[in-house]
Amino acid sequence: MTANHSTSSLPAVGAAPTSDPTRKKFRLRWLALGIVPVLVLGGAATAQAHKSVELEINGQRHTLSTFAGSVDGLLAEQGITVGDHDLLAPGGDTALKDGTDVVVRTGREVAVTVGGQEQKVWTTALTSGEVVASLADSGRDVFVAASRSLEDGRQPLDMPLVVDGPVDVVADGNTNRVQLEGTAYVTDALKAAGVTTENPDRVEIRPGADGTAQVVVTRVERTERQETQPVDFATVQREDASLYKGQSKVVQEGLPGERTLTFATVIEDGTEVRSEQTGDEITRAPVDRVVAVGTTARPAPAATGGAAPAAPAPALASGDVWARLAQCESGGNPRAVSANGLYHGLYQFSVQTWQAMGGAGLPSQAAPGEQTQRAQALQARSGWGQWPACAAKLGLR
Repeated sequence: MTANHSTSSLPAVGAAPTSDPTRKKFRLRWLALGIVPVLVLGGAATAQAHKSVELEINGQRHTLSTFAGSVDGLLAEQGITVGDHDLLAPGGDTALKDGTDVVVRTGREVAVTVGGQEQKVWTTALTSGEVVASLADSGRDVFVAASRSLEDGRQPLDMPLVVDGPVDVVADGNTNRVQLEGTAYVTDALKAAGVTTENPDRVEIRPGADGTAQVVVTRVERTERQETQPVDFATVQREDASLYKGQSKVVQEGLPGERTLTFATVIEDGTEVRSEQTGDEITRAPVDRVVAVGTTARPAPAATGGAAPAAPAPALASGDVWARLAQCESGGNPRAVSANGLYHGLYQFSVQTWQAMGGAGLPSQAAPGEQTQRAQALQARSGWGQWPACAAKLGLR
C-alpha cells in the first residue's frame, strides 16, 4: 500500500498533522506485512540492494526498508519533494547504505523581533527555543513575542518551546531554571516555575547566554499620574486720584496659581518607559498684583520775583500729627494687620514698601518707634499721598 506526497504538504512544525485542512496527512510507504521484496534475476534470488535506513521528518523517526540507491531515490520512493526552504541531510545525491540516517525538515516562515524590528524569517527549527538560539548566533538582539498568542489561547509560532530540555523563566527579578520533559510549550514553562501572568504583562522567548531558552516575563502597568506647575500672576495698574502723578502704591499682592498636567503612563517592572499628556487644567487661578498709580497733578509752586529759591527740605511733622495719623490708620495699634493681610502696623505699611524703606520682617513686628521713624522717612520722600484717606481727613493734604 503506497501514497505519494511532498514536504510542502507536511503538517506545520509542532502542530497536529490535521491543523491545516489544505494539507494531506503525511504517510510513509510501508512494506505490507513486513515482507521484503526479492528481485529474481536469472532464476536466482538477489537482495544485495536491500537496506534498512532511518528517515527523520520534522523530528519524527521512521525505520524503512528500501532498494533505493540514493537519498533522492528514497525520497522519490516515498513521494517526498524537498522545497527551497526545506532542510535535507545528507544531500540528495548521497548513496544509501544500510543504516544511513536521512533528515528532512520543513522550512517555515515565522515572525520574530530582531534588533527591535519585527520581521519574517525562514527556519527549519523544530522549537521556538531553537529559532531564537539560531538567530542569536549572529550577535543580534532577537526574541519571539509570546504575549498576544497566549491571550488567544495559542502558543508562540504554533510550535513547542523545547523538547526534553531546560528552560530559564525570568520574572520579578528572579531566574528559575526548570527541566521540561517531552514536548513542552511556554505555558508549561510558566506553570513549572510557578509564574502567572496577566494582561498587559509581556512574555518573550529569548536566547540565554549558555544557549538555554529563556521565557522572560515583563510586568506591565498602564496607569495615570499628575504633576503641578506654577502659573505666574499678572501685575495690573489702577488709576487712583488720591495719589499724585508719579506716585504708586501696591494695593494687592499677587499670588501664583497652579496648573495640573495629567499623563497616561506605561510602567515596566517598576520603571516608567512611556508617557503621554492627556490633560492640562488650571486648578488654582493666580491672583493679580494690583498697583494704584496717581493721576492728580501736583500743585504749582507760588510765583516769586527773581530767581526761585531752592526748595527747603521737608520738615518732619510734629509728634501729635503722627499720633493722629496712627490712630486713623490702625487705631494706634502697632500690631494691627488689615483684614486682607496686606497692610501692617501703626501706619499700615505694605511689606514691599516697608522693605523699600529699609525695614526687615513684617512692619507689625517692629517696635513702634521704628515704625514711626520709617513712616516719617517715607513722608519726607513721597509726601502725605502714601496715606491718601487719613491724610485728607486730617487736613494734611
